[in-house]
Amino acid sequence: MTLSIGRNRLGDEGTKYIGHALQHNETLTTLDLEDNEIGHRGAQHLATALQQNKALLLLNLKANHIDNQGARHLANSIAKNETLTTLELYNNEIGDSGAEYLRNALEQNKTLTSLGLENNKIGELGAQHLGYALRQNKVTQLLIQSPAYYIL
Repeated sequence: MTLSIGRNRLGDEGTKYIGHALQHNETLTTLDLEDNEIGHRGAQHLATALQQNKALLLLNLKANHIDNQGARHLANSIAKNETLTTLELYNNEIGDSGAEYLRNALEQNKTLTSLGLENNKIGELGAQHLGYALRQNKVTQLLIQSPAYYIL
């Protein structure tokens, strides 16, 4: 089952309700929240849900306002999540420290195969963190920043 509610104005408050529902949902496999003005608080609500959800395979959070703090929340849940295979975080505000949080999560996660981080604020140090994580993870596609870094 897919829920696509991209390009709306859910914000952090609306994302709280989606997160609560996601905690108990057993059928949703794809959730598209692209361009919904979601910041670190919204990311925290979704991260809490990901720790309990056992069905979601793809989470699209492209074009939101997720920063390093939001990346930290998501990373904490990704480290423990056993079902998510694709996480799309293109066009957010994640920098090198957010990439480091994601690195730590990827070193523990065994199911994520695609992580999209294009058009964030990740520099050379962040790319280095993510590169280290790839040595221990099943990620087969990592898009960091166009056109500077592509790691496949």
